[in-house]
This record gives sequence, structure tokens and C-alpha cells, in this order.
Amino acid sequence: MFDPVIAPSGTLLGLLQRGRGDGTLHALAAPRAEALAALNHCVLNDPRHDWQVENRSLYYARLYLDLHGSLEEIERHLCDADDHLDTEECRTGLALAVLGHLASYGRGDALALLRQYARNGANWAWALDELALRDDDAGLRALALPVLSRFPATPEGDAELAAAVRDSFEPRPWRLWAEDAREAVGARIRAAQEAGSFDRWQRQMRPSGPRPGWSVQAVLDWADEGLERGSALHVPAARCLTAVAGPEDRPAIVEAARSGSDGARCAALHYLAESRDAVVLDLIETAVGAGSTTVAEAAVAAFERMCGEEAVDRARAWVHRPDALGASAAGVLACRGVPSDAQRVLGALRETVRGDGPDSPRLWTLVDGAGRLGIACAAPVLRHVYRETASSHLRGRAARALATTDPSFATGFAVECLWDCEETTREVAALHAETGDVRVADRLRRLAADPAEEAEVQTAVRSRIGPDRPTV
Repeated sequence: MFDPVIAPSGTLLGLLQRGRGDGTLHALAAPRAEALAALNHCVLNDPRHDWQVENRSLYYARLYLDLHGSLEEIERHLCDADDHLDTEECRTGLALAVLGHLASYGRGDALALLRQYARNGANWAWALDELALRDDDAGLRALALPVLSRFPATPEGDAELAAAVRDSFEPRPWRLWAEDAREAVGARIRAAQEAGSFDRWQRQMRPSGPRPGWSVQAVLDWADEGLERGSALHVPAARCLTAVAGPEDRPAIVEAARSGSDGARCAALHYLAESRDAVVLDLIETAVGAGSTTVAEAAVAAFERMCGEEAVDRARAWVHRPDALGASAAGVLACRGVPSDAQRVLGALRETVRGDGPDSPRLWTLVDGAGRLGIACAAPVLRHVYRETASSHLRGRAARALATTDPSFATGFAVECLWDCEETTREVAALHAETGDVRVADRLRRLAADPAEEAEVQTAVRSRIGPDRPTV
């Protein structure tokens, strides 16, 4: 999937793509046709940089309800010929998830479209998972034959069916179909369930990797072999070294970390870091300066996993380095530093935004650190990250940091966060938004009554409008 093109944050489309609460508020105030066009663009062209973890579906479904939007554009997208040419889940997953939420709100047209797509669409398994949560037994039973017709009654088809049953997220449809009296349905699903269970058992009985009795050298060789195959095994190899290495093996492991082959060197660095061996910090610095890219990345990752005060002390010396180790050191101080480290963290935060922009992965820990350390003068930078980032998760982290650093948060960003796409951000808003704003009081009531809202958000809402709280 190509990176999505995100519109400027000051436009309606840009706000909706980011999942910001202001997107909903602006859409409801805009001409309905314009708002629906922007909403359809977002749903049919997934704007998320990481579509597997960022939330948008409930956010967009609620806006469809508020705008009384039709589903014609979604239907056209799902039924397009491209559906069988571009079968990646990211093409249709967001639209199907939106339909699922709409079905849970009682939209019969959304339920009918999900059923239709489960029969004919390429991403039928996603649609079936949505239906498993929302459809009744009769609706699911009617899909048995259309779904099973996708798997020919051949050894290859039966193997594919067994994999589909085994890997399904929601087992309810398959369990219903297994009870079907028809030979072509019930018997076949039961056979697929048994084959999937047998396949799991076989994999468990034939594990690959280290065995009891392996030596330190055998574990290091295993790490090398994995790297040659393109699999980075140095973290599990480090855990294996913890199990098999004794004090007498330390010189060999230190030597591997200093000058071994790449796989063994990475594994040894991780092992020494987790052991908090005093020599590992110097070895990490050497690896970053003179090792291969693979070794340098593993050395930085090993440093980030260290928990002791010695790692924090060394981070203060490394934080000004202009390389990955310097960035990692700033992250360590953000996570585990003390108030006297605030200026170092603030400097790294400003430099990262200036040099890499508001979507840099490095910002996640730095934003958290600004909030953890209560760096009040970081508020302007945090507000910039909040407005401009395309990552709804990073925006949520910025909101949490602003809640502790920005006195205006309760009457400012916290209000719009009540409409945010991320439930964790709505939870922060529910705890902090100033209830004197009439929009806040109404929104809190709606969130409390919405059956689709997450339990954590509703708990936060009740803490503001419960029987022992002032009326809002």
C-alpha cells in the first residue's frame, strides 16, 4: 500500500483524514454535500499510515449517522472490478469496518451490503468477521453455501478451507455451520476444524530452533543462520543464551559482541544488555560507530532495552550525538530520566520536530517524556504536533502530554478530543474537558449512552457525570 496523501490540517478533508475531533465538528457545520464528499474520500481511500492499529471506523460511522449519509459510494467501491484485482485488505478493510459499526447502530442497508460482499467480495473473510459480531443466526446460516463454494472439493480446496477456519478472527459462523445437517456444509466444516487442529498439533510437535543441551556457540550459530535466511533471531537467541550460558561463557560472549559475525554479534549485545553487564555500553558505542547497519541497529535496540541507572547515565553523555544512538539516548531520558533531564528532552523534541517533521517515529517517546516530566515550556511544540501529525496515536500522546503541561488544555483541545477517533484520546478528554462548555455536557451524555463506546471511555465519563458529581 502506498503512503496516503494527507491534506493540510486546516482543511475539512485534512481534519477528517487525521481523525481529529474538529473534523466532525467542522463537517457538521459545513454544507452536507461537501462533508459527505470528504467523508467518502476518507473511507474509500484509507488515510491511515498504519491501518492495522489506528482507529477510524467508529469515527467515520458516527459521522455517517450524523449526516444521514447514504452508502452508495461504499457499495460502488466494494463492487468495483478492482476488488478482484487488488485484493489487499487495506483497500476494503476500512469500508467494511465502517459498515460493521453502522450495522450495529441499526442501519439495515449496511447489514445487507456486508452480506452481499461476504458472498461475492474478495475480502469476504473481513466481512464475515463483521457479520459474526452483528448478524443473527439465520443471516449467518444463509452464507454457508456461498462461502464454501469458494473452496473446491479437492485436496487443495480442503486445505485452504482448513486454513480459513483455523485463522478466522471470529469463530461464530464456522461453529454455526458445523452444526448444519447438510453433508456439504456441516460435515465439511467439521473436517476442516479437525484438520486445523491437527495442523496446530503438528507444528507444536515439530518446533524449530534451539533444543535443550545446546551450547553457547550453537545458539550464536543459530542467530547467524537466521540472519542469512533474512530472519532476525538475535532477540530470541539472547533469551536462549540466558538459559544456557554460565559464568565461564562470558569471555566468549563478550568477544562475539566485539568482533563476531553479524548474527552472533547482535545476539551477544542483546544478551549482555539484558544481563546489565558493565562492558556492554562501550561495546554498543563501538558497534554503532564501526559495525554494519544490522549490528548498529541491534546495538541501539539493545541499549533501549536496558533498565539500569548506568544506561540513563550514559544516555546523558550520548544525547547530543547526531546519530541513531543519540536519538535513542533522548528516548531513554524521556522514559526514565529525572526532572534535571527536562532540558535535554525538550531540546531533542524541538530538534526532532524541526528536522523530521510532526510524524517522526522518534516523537512518540519524546512527547510522552515531555508529559511525564511536566515540561511546561514544551506546550507550544506539543500543540504543533497535535495539530499536524497524521498519526492519531501520536496525537493522542500529545493530548495526554498537554493535559499535564498546558493550562488551556481543558477548555481547548480537550473539548475537540471528545470527538476524536481514538478511544484513549476520548478518555483523556472525558477526564479533563471543561464541563462549563455546553458542547461538552451534551457530548458526555451521548458517550455515556452510546453502546458502541469503549468501556474505559464510559468509565471516565461517569466519573464526571455520576450521581455524586455536579449536574452537567
